[in-house]
Amino acid sequence: MTPEREQLSRYMPGLSAKLLLLTILFVMVAEVLVFVPSVSNFRRQWLMERLAAAQIASLAAEAAPGGQLPAMLRDELLDSAKVKAIAVKRADARVLVIEMDMPAEIDAAYDLRDASWPKLIADALMVYVAPDGRVIRVIGEPGFHHGEMIDVVMEEGPLKAAMIRYGLDILGLSILISIITATLVYLSLDALLVKPMTKLTWNMVRFAEKPEDPTRVITPSARRDEIGTAERELSAMQQELSETLSQKTRLAALGLAVSKISHDLRNMLSSAQLLSDRLAAVKDPTVQRLVPKLIASLDRAIRLCVETLDFGQAKESPPRRMRFELAPLVTEVGDSLGLPRDDAIGWRLDIEDQLEVDADRDQLYRVLSNLCRNAVQALESESRAGKIMVIARREGAVAIIDVADDGPGVPEKARARLFQAFQSVARKGGSGLGLAIAAELVQAHGGQIALVSNEGGATFRVTIPDIVVDLERARRRRA
Repeated sequence: MTPEREQLSRYMPGLSAKLLLLTILFVMVAEVLVFVPSVSNFRRQWLMERLAAAQIASLAAEAAPGGQLPAMLRDELLDSAKVKAIAVKRADARVLVIEMDMPAEIDAAYDLRDASWPKLIADALMVYVAPDGRVIRVIGEPGFHHGEMIDVVMEEGPLKAAMIRYGLDILGLSILISIITATLVYLSLDALLVKPMTKLTWNMVRFAEKPEDPTRVITPSARRDEIGTAERELSAMQQELSETLSQKTRLAALGLAVSKISHDLRNMLSSAQLLSDRLAAVKDPTVQRLVPKLIASLDRAIRLCVETLDFGQAKESPPRRMRFELAPLVTEVGDSLGLPRDDAIGWRLDIEDQLEVDADRDQLYRVLSNLCRNAVQALESESRAGKIMVIARREGAVAIIDVADDGPGVPEKARARLFQAFQSVARKGGSGLGLAIAAELVQAHGGQIALVSNEGGATFRVTIPDIVVDLERARRRRA
């Protein structure tokens, strides 16, 4: 297992554990936020129950003859209400007091009639931290008689014990709710997020180990959410990257092979050039007419081999531009392809008189040769007679050259990637390099190449602008 995999295997369980702990923590925080007002309400209700019990005791005392209760009954009523003394105040200011063992000092007093929630919460929390044995005074209106106020004195110990029991019950219930909720949330998030993210991460690590392997491309799920979108986008990116790397690997291998072939081919062409020099001595008129073209073609082929070895197949050498007449170059292209061919392929030139172009002559020859060769192969694939036309004109500082044929045209499948290497093969046995080379050479001249018509045959247009001379820069250089 690679170090990345080992690190990932340690990280992913930690992510799940952190998710579980954070879920429990957040639920506990929510329970605490619920606990604080809950315990405050419990304290208020507990005190109101004591006030209600005290009011019932006061009614019993009021019903006694002379308003005096026997000591035993009085103590029993006060003990059931868990208070030390009771005072009843009504609108007519009559006060009824029942007391026993009244403490000498009261530690705190609480009025429940107008207490706000913040004060009730603060008083409730104070009970947990207050010292034991405190005596408190509580005032409130239980509600049995409107306008009747009950004032009691009591020990805080029973209240504190009840609140502690209540707090422990709430704590146990909170822990149980937290565990159940955290488990459900964890399982849901683990299924919806963690496991899909783990799958994505593992796939990226596995794909990074061998991106050329198409079997390591992730298979996206049918999910329609963000995870599904991420899976589909990752799959598309991995497929494109895998294809690109595979193509570059093939191109690297092809480049090495081309370099080796160019090296040997240069030697063969050099030998052929020596033989052609001997043919120049032959007095036959036909030989004298063809030998210069043969020598020019051999020279061009040798230069191409040398440039391939010097610069490599991935980048063409910069164009060496000069002005020259176009018609002789096009005628030379036709001669090299054996055009016209009797009863098979016609050859027609429509070039303005003395039309000149500003370009690299050898590179423009390669461009037109590739276009015309493609046209010849398209017509040969139809096994019928046809014609190829080269039409050239000038528009201002731009030379426009059209290469047209009346063959089957470019198939739809090939038009999508027409000028990409190995992508635009329109016939069986083709390499898909001719148009790619032509496009690269034309772009090096600052021009453009495009398929301008595909009805009744294909028409490719090459535009070559004249080189732009910065007169001011040239003047500074001469200075």
